[in-house]
Amino acid sequence: MMEVAIAVVITLIVTAAAVWFISDAYHKKLASTKLGNAEEKARSIIDEAVKTAEEKKREAMIEIKEETIKSKNELDREIKERRNEIGRNERRIVQKEENLDRKLEAIEKREVSFNAREEELKRQKVEIARLNEQRLQELERISGLTSEQAKEYLLKTIEEDVKLDTAKMIREMEHQAKEEVAKKAKDFVVTAIQKCAADHVAETTISVVQLPNDEMKGRIIGREGRNIRTLETMPGVDLIIDDTPEAVILSSFDPIRREVARIALEKLIVDGRIHPARIEEMVEKAQREVETMIREEGEAAVLEVGIHGIHSELIRLLGKMKFRTSYGQNALKHSIEVAQLTGLLAAEIGEDVRMAKRAGLLHEIGKAVDHDVEDSHIQLGVELCRKYRESALVINAVESHHGDAEPDTLIACLVQAADTISAARPGARRETLETYSNRLKQLEDITNGYKGVEKSFAIQAGREIRVMVVPEQISDADMVLLARDVSKQIESELEYPGQIKVNVIRESRVIDYAK
Repeated sequence: MMEVAIAVVITLIVTAAAVWFISDAYHKKLASTKLGNAEEKARSIIDEAVKTAEEKKREAMIEIKEETIKSKNELDREIKERRNEIGRNERRIVQKEENLDRKLEAIEKREVSFNAREEELKRQKVEIARLNEQRLQELERISGLTSEQAKEYLLKTIEEDVKLDTAKMIREMEHQAKEEVAKKAKDFVVTAIQKCAADHVAETTISVVQLPNDEMKGRIIGREGRNIRTLETMPGVDLIIDDTPEAVILSSFDPIRREVARIALEKLIVDGRIHPARIEEMVEKAQREVETMIREEGEAAVLEVGIHGIHSELIRLLGKMKFRTSYGQNALKHSIEVAQLTGLLAAEIGEDVRMAKRAGLLHEIGKAVDHDVEDSHIQLGVELCRKYRESALVINAVESHHGDAEPDTLIACLVQAADTISAARPGARRETLETYSNRLKQLEDITNGYKGVEKSFAIQAGREIRVMVVPEQISDADMVLLARDVSKQIESELEYPGQIKVNVIRESRVIDYAK
């Protein structure tokens, strides 16, 4: 049994080996057959590719030959056209040369003619000079005057005629300008004023602080007056305690000091502890509050006007102007109003509104420091604007708004007009009686100094000066020139709000008596 199994196994092994050898031989024969077929197919593909390449080569050569022939034909045609064009140009050049030769010949002929005319003119000029000399000699003989005397007489006559014509021309031009410009200017100004209607409150040099009761007055005075002395010394004001019920008065020409004292005193009244140390502490707090208020007021003014990019120090100085007055008019409110008016006027005539407002707001900036520096507020304003790099337009507007310099731009003229409008409103400013009387006297003195003026009267609160002239000494033409001279002198020598009308009157009177 064991032997049979071994025999079977051996048989299977031999059979498997035979099958493997037979299969391997078959696969080799099959691979050889496929390889032969692939080689034959590759040879046929190569032969076909060679044939196709030969055909493509022949076609490319044919196309190249055709393209070469075509390019040659086009080149020949272009060369032919160029030659024709060159021929035409040559013919035109030859024709132009012929025309030029003919023109040169004509010019030469004209030059000869001109030379002959020039010689004739020279001869005529000499003849005219000789005849003119004879005419002058004959005129001198007939008139009995030398040429210098006749010239002097003519100049004098012409001078009188020109003077009269000039006066008439000035009058006509002024009349025409007034007719054309007055209405439009009034419309602009009235529109600007209506759009910028501001209230005016005259400020004083005192502040009144209300007290809860009259016993507080004794506490403010303090033992042996220590408290009141400290209150007056620290802020630099005068504290007036009189019979006014439940009130004390703070007096100072410096409104900033007066405001510091008012705030400090109100804080002390609320706190109830009033002694020198506490007073010093409250005054210091009040000073910080006022400084903060100054900066806030400056920022509010810039925001109200609607301009940007102003230096922070200029903003602080603008806020400081809240405590500055001119003839009772608050300087900051005046500057804001001038800025608004200038912007409105600039919008009416098509100028830059932002630059106009900027110039109007900064035109009085020098007043913020003129208490501390010895110089005019105009010069101080110019220096401040230059220091903080404002534009030349703004600097010129500041320098010229009172006529100290000539305005270089239309915006500078608008600032002048807006400043005058703001200052001349009824109730905007107030003058002392002495200043008012002096201005009227100066007006009459200026007009009385002119030759031919009989008398003059300042009327309408100094808004008009009437000048009575001697009719034998001042003619109608002279009146026009006199009115202009008087107005120019008033502008240069006086400071006044608004404008002054110069009214020159000339009348002749004949008196007789019936007996």
